[in-house]
Amino acid sequence: MTEPVIVVGGGLAGTECAFQLAERGIRVRLVEQKPVAKTPAQRLDGLAELVCSNSFRAEALHNAVGLLKEEMRRLGSLVIGVGDRHRVPAGGAYAVDRESFSAEITRIIDAHPLIERVVETVEAIPEGAHVVLATGPLTGDALAADLARVLGAEHLAYYDAIAPVVLAESIDWSRVFRASRYDKGGDDAYVNCPLSEAEYDAFVTAVLEAEKVELRDFEEPKYFEGCLPIEVHAERGRMTLAFGCMKPVGLVDPRTGKRPFAVVQLRQENAEGTAYNMVGFQTRMKWPEQKRVFRMIPGLENAEFERFGSVHRNTFVKSPEVLSPNLALEAMPRVRLAGQITGVEGYVESAASGLALGISLASEIRGGAPLLPPRETAIGSLLSHLSREDGDFQPSNVVFSMFPPIEGKFRGKRPRRDALVERALRAIDGFADEAGARAILDALARRVAA
Repeated sequence: MTEPVIVVGGGLAGTECAFQLAERGIRVRLVEQKPVAKTPAQRLDGLAELVCSNSFRAEALHNAVGLLKEEMRRLGSLVIGVGDRHRVPAGGAYAVDRESFSAEITRIIDAHPLIERVVETVEAIPEGAHVVLATGPLTGDALAADLARVLGAEHLAYYDAIAPVVLAESIDWSRVFRASRYDKGGDDAYVNCPLSEAEYDAFVTAVLEAEKVELRDFEEPKYFEGCLPIEVHAERGRMTLAFGCMKPVGLVDPRTGKRPFAVVQLRQENAEGTAYNMVGFQTRMKWPEQKRVFRMIPGLENAEFERFGSVHRNTFVKSPEVLSPNLALEAMPRVRLAGQITGVEGYVESAASGLALGISLASEIRGGAPLLPPRETAIGSLLSHLSREDGDFQPSNVVFSMFPPIEGKFRGKRPRRDALVERALRAIDGFADEAGARAILDALARRVAA
């Protein structure tokens, strides 16, 4: 093949797809608008920027996203391979230093002899034998309109949100304590700001009364349920936050020996521990209001914010209606989609779709059939979500309910999950051999060590 695959978008899905193709001998032209242009959510110049949080969520295999990461690791994922080298403490979660993570992926992509990176803003679907659109949740208006024209149906939009980041030196460490819920992951993974009932009530009132960023007339909010702004939670009732991101269960304040009424958790943002993000505190409050309201939280009275929270648009297609199983558009088979634009939700899921597409597309370009992961795997089950017709397609993280049923009788949820995990890992190992993952793993190790 002399004509390169055009991959549009240098996020997690785009870089993963480009790497998988290139490692299989396929030339790639990776088109990314940064650093010349950025979306409102971006601040780094490099590729694979983590804009919302630095967490890849749960690590344990009995959690579906933990299993997904392990499958990706066994397939030679660039994102997980680099992520493993840049982890920061996060208890039972998998979190990375977002700046060093982005810098290393950028270095590996730019050094690859079969990948050409082009800085350009794409406003229409490019010409080319094979095109991958991996433009993420903030696909530009012009490109989204062109995609909608091709699909013959309206693309859908909802709003995703970014949590604030606090400078460590501005935290009052005498008023907070370090602990993970139920002592999972050690006692240094999270910083906890405890609130009394009176402090909690005052905080909720302030959130509700704070001035919010007004949406434009055409921006009807269609929030993803798993990433709601805190004010939306607060509007649902006084105790909603206390049962959500501010839940105190599994935590004991060492100063009182009792569980707080509510807590705000801070998670380490970088390897140096100089910044912490406010877990689950996505918001569309105006920036001065965020400073005022968040400084009501014990320990954050003098907080300085490296980044305030914000809300941004997320664009995705009705995948069951427009995508083939190999992620090609039914209306334009030379064009494939990867990442959040397909309707997968989350960093890991986005990268996984790029990984699967890279493997499958390389097989097709070489004259073979699409090479897709087995349905029993987490990756295969995630992709199955994109073809499930239930009348109201919505973005989703990977969950065990996506997996095909497993035979047998099990006493409780955990044994059944263990059986699902065992079956998935057997299946992914077989698929890894078929996909040539051993060579990719060896090549990744060399490139990471370079």
